Order: sequence, then structure tokens, then C-alpha cells
Amino acid sequence: MAINRYELVTRHDPVLTEADVYSPLSVGNGNFAFTADVTGMQSLYETYRASLPLCTMAQWAWHTKPVSKTKYNYTFDDVELTEYPFQGRTVSYAVEKKPGNEAVYDWVRENPHKLNLARIGLVKDGKELEPGQITEIHQQLHLFEGVLESRFLVEGIPCHVLTAADSGTDAVSFQVESEALKDGLEVEIRFPYGSHLIGASEWNAEDAHQTEILKQDAEHVVWKRTLDRDGYFAAVTLEGAELSQRGKHSFRIAGSGSPEMAFSVSFAKSGPPDKLENKVVLDRSRAYWKNFWEKGGAVDLHKSKDPRAPELERRIVLSQYLMAIQSAGSVPPQETGLTCNSWYGKFHLEMYLWHEAYLPLWNHTDLLERSLNWYQIHLPEARRNAARNGYRGARWPKMVAEDGIDSPSPIATLLIWQQPHIIYMLELAYQNCRRTDFMERYYELVQETAEFMVDFAVFNQDRGVYELLGPAIPVQERHAPMVTKNPAFEVEYWCFTLRIAVEWAKRLGKEVPGKWQDVSEHMAPAAIGDGRYLAHDDCPDTYENFAEDHPSMLCAYGLIDSGRIDREAMRRSLKKVEECWDYPSLWGWDFAVMCMTAVRLGDPEYAIELLLMDTPKNSYVASGNNYQKTRDDLPLYLPGNGSLLLALPLMTAGFPGSGRLPGFPKNGQWEVEFENIDPFPY
Repeated sequence: MAINRYELVTRHDPVLTEADVYSPLSVGNGNFAFTADVTGMQSLYETYRASLPLCTMAQWAWHTKPVSKTKYNYTFDDVELTEYPFQGRTVSYAVEKKPGNEAVYDWVRENPHKLNLARIGLVKDGKELEPGQITEIHQQLHLFEGVLESRFLVEGIPCHVLTAADSGTDAVSFQVESEALKDGLEVEIRFPYGSHLIGASEWNAEDAHQTEILKQDAEHVVWKRTLDRDGYFAAVTLEGAELSQRGKHSFRIAGSGSPEMAFSVSFAKSGPPDKLENKVVLDRSRAYWKNFWEKGGAVDLHKSKDPRAPELERRIVLSQYLMAIQSAGSVPPQETGLTCNSWYGKFHLEMYLWHEAYLPLWNHTDLLERSLNWYQIHLPEARRNAARNGYRGARWPKMVAEDGIDSPSPIATLLIWQQPHIIYMLELAYQNCRRTDFMERYYELVQETAEFMVDFAVFNQDRGVYELLGPAIPVQERHAPMVTKNPAFEVEYWCFTLRIAVEWAKRLGKEVPGKWQDVSEHMAPAAIGDGRYLAHDDCPDTYENFAEDHPSMLCAYGLIDSGRIDREAMRRSLKKVEECWDYPSLWGWDFAVMCMTAVRLGDPEYAIELLLMDTPKNSYVASGNNYQKTRDDLPLYLPGNGSLLLALPLMTAGFPGSGRLPGFPKNGQWEVEFENIDPFPY
């Protein structure tokens, strides 16, 4: 019998009865998101600011702050590089902040950055609301509709707010009902200057940006926003409301004598937004989310007797919603998505897999394709990134903005595990859609990515294998770049994805480049010491002195199966990680990796324990966000949510030779139903 999607989803609607500054709720569509406090708006902005800033963000909304009044920008070529010896030549990376070059290094690292488009919130008698003025809170996010419903009292007067994001444009609408609208309750819209900091806003720079009214009538107002050489358009459509200007970048919406009003606020990069009525936004949102929940995969655990089942099901459902609004857009997402800024307002390509690799397995390949285009657009930059050090093909960077340019960093420019992601994710998408035209469209990405990989690998004549040598930093960012040699996950990932590249060429009837086959068949094996996998060849003390950060050797079997892993050595490795690792240093996605490893090793009870381990960076707040409790700069961590969703297909639909439900104990305590989920193809 089919899963009742409505019942599954709605039993996990988040409900808040107080202002939870670590768990604001968001509405969005993957390319746009609006994050609200318990009023359904951003009324308590200052209250939330220090914990989780309330932002309005879009994938296209980037800002570059000029270097000075006389100079607009620096480029990557202005950064002084650090030189390393490599195979008889010198390679250079933007690693160290050189004396005299500090300002250049910092500026390129911080620009461009994501921008907060506007703050939209209730005010009373012209002043921002204080938490004490708001009582009797009951806020519910209706997941099946994508509508946020907020009920509360403002100084004792009932207020009801519906908030929804449009499904196809960058817009948010509000419907407000309250007698207080006739007694000083208004809505304020404020536009900030941009910032690379977590709030993506600078509110004390009024002269640094411009807000110009292009058009105004009783129902529709259009603004042109200019921030240095960047800009965008904003518009408001008013229903039973009036707008007035109160400051250089501040506007008020007041009721027109009625206890009801509605309005929508739209944003666009290239031209003024059209009128957009509140009812249209609500209808589109409800239709979009109904289709989303009914089309994609589903996991139903409510008949299970195991006491952990309700929490696991909650995390699964809320993660689906969050990843759809925060990470499934036209560019790879920040680790904090469209909620607020992280890492200078840029995104990390090594996290792209954890954000979006689950999508094809959950029957949402169309959502993944939104961001694949970014790779195609920025293939020239990736080629230049490879050529800078004499390599062929395209080298994908780690920390970038919309421009695809590498960012200076002590770690980022030396990281390599992001390189094969695009090949693996394209293969997952192909396995879901099985379309030849899909492979033809993206084959160039596979080809150029693989060309760098085989050129980067070094042949060791004595061993007869290809090696991955420093300067490089592995997944576990605790190893010196010139010491790192054949990191465990990376060598298996190279072997695994180059085989996929070979298979793509064969499927399309193309000649297989000989080196692809050669490197894939002769990649150095992951090193073993004392019967366990090591971080890399020259790290015999992996479990004594490097038992922190990501236990990345587990990825070599949990995430992929190259066919080269010794299962018993991996079993001993997983057990040792559980025994000795510094858990506060783990990240949200590490728990999914440990779970996946246990599933492949045939230990489902252990897998559940690891996936739901009670530790600071594996906490999931009321909104469903994976909250990294020890990191003030990461009040949410979407790679944790995405990795959870990536683990579920392995646990339910399985992998070659596993049968169904290999990730759940056969002890009578788990009753698991799932639909529209593909098994791992490898």
C-alpha cells in the first residue's frame, strides 16, 4: 500500500511556542529563502542577530565591496603565492598571507559575498518589537504547503500572519490579520549594505548604497537598489495597505483602516519584478510543495516500535524540506544555504556532494540539474586553475563565489577531494534518468575533470602504481601538505570515479583515453597499519595523534565501493574510530559516513547508533537544521542534513548484493516503508 505522504509529512510540521533563536523557520524554493522569527517576519531581528541572523537571500544576490574609493577590486593574480617543489618543478598556491600582501589576500578571500536583500518585520508605534511584547505564541510550518502560520498576541491583541515564498520567483508574501493594524502596528522594510559576515548586512553604511523609487502607485512600488557596482530590483504589491518612506533605505506598510492586509515583496537581478498578489503566491506554494512531496522519495517509520524511529523520521522529513529550500538552487550552496552567511559568504565545492548527491536517489534529478549548469559555465575558470600549475583538464576549487575563482586559504587551495564529486554525482543522476542526451550534455565536464585527475596522479616506477602526492591536503584537514601521501579516501575516489569516466566514454561510443584506464587500474591502494586503514601512507599514528576532524578513511567504503577495500580492516577501522576519536571535532556529515560504513559492513544496529549518536555536532533543532553546537559561526550546517538523506537510500533500497533494508535491524522493532528511492548503483 502506498505511503500516505500527507500524513507522513504533516506529523512533523515544526511548531514553536516561544522565540527559539537557534531555530527560526524558513520558506523558500531553492533559489530564494526568507527566514522568519515567531512573528512570521523578521520583527525580532536584534533578538536573533547574535545567534542566527534573519536574512532574505537569493542565489544571484552577490556583492563586492570596493577596495577603496579609488580602486574597485583585486584579482587572484594580485595574491602572492606560496611555492612548493613538486616532481622536479615548482607549483604555487594561495596559501600563506605574505607580508605586505595581507590586504590583497583578505579582500580576495572576502569578495564577492552573498548579500541580505532586505529585512521585513513588524513594528509597533514606529519601534522594533521587543520579545516581551509578544505572548501566546503558536507558530506552525505547514510543510505540505510551504506556508508558515504564526499566531501570537502583540501587547495583548491577537495577530495572525501567513508567510509563503513563491515557487518560481524570488518573492515572499504575507497576509496579516490583527486589530492592532488599526492601532500602530505596521510593517517595516529596510535595505542594508552588503557584508561578508554572518548576517550578510551592514546597517551603518547608509551612504554606501542607494535605494531609488522607480515606480509608485497605490498598489505597486518598484525600487532600484545600487550597491557599488552591484544592484538589484525590489518591488512590493499592496492589498489593503499603504506604503510610505521613513528613511533613506526604510519604508513602512500600514493598514488602510481594516484589520486585514496582505502584501508581497519581490526581488530580481535583471529588471523590475511584476505585480504579484498574495493569493497567487499562496496557491503556487501549495501546488509546488504538494508535487514535491508526492513526486520524490519517502521513508515512513511510524509503525516501528524502536523508540528512536520518531526522531529519525522527523530528521528525514525536515531535512528534505530544508535541503529543497536552501540547497537545491542554480549555484552550489553555502554550508548555511540561503539562511545566512558562512565562510565569508562563499560556498565550498567539497560540500557540494553532501548538499546535493542525494537528489537523484530520491527521484529529484531535476533539482540537481539546476546547479550542474554552474559547472558548465565555469569550466574555463577551472581549466585556468589547472593550467596555473601546468596541469591539463579542469581543476575544481574549494571555496568560491559565483565567479568560480579560487579563494586564498591555508587549506582551500590545496584540497583535492572535491575534484571527483562532479563525476560521481553525474553518474548518480544518469542512473536515475537513464538518458543518453543527459550524458551527451555533461560529457565535457566528465572529460575535463578526469583529464586533471590523471595528470595530477604521479606514477611510481618502483611500486608500479599512481600516487597522490603533496602539496595536498586531504579530507581530514589535519595533515601538512608536503607530508600527505596517498590519502585513503582520495586514492579510492580517484580509482572509483575514473572507472565511471571510462564507462561514460564507452556508453557514448567515444574513444577511451588510455590514461584514464591505466590510472584507474593502477591507483595506489589505501594504506593499512596494524590491521586498520590509515589516514595516508605516512601516518602510522593515525589513531593515536590524528584522531580528530573527519575520519575520512571510512568514506573509502561507506560513501563508495571501489572493490579494493578489505572489509575486516575497514571493520576494525570503524570500531577504532568509535573508541578513540575526538567527537567534538567531528562534523555533521561524519555521522552519516560512519553509518554508511556500518551498513556496508552488514551491521544495521551499529549503523543506527552511529547515525543518531548524541554528540554536539549531531544535534537537530526544532526546525530540523543540523546545529553545530560548538561553532558560533555555523548555527546551521546543511551538509549534515544532506548526508543524512544520502545515507537513507543505502539503508533502505540498498546497494548491489545487499537486498532491501540493509540499514535497519531485523529484530521486530523496525517496520520500514519506502517509495521512489533508488539503490546505490555501486
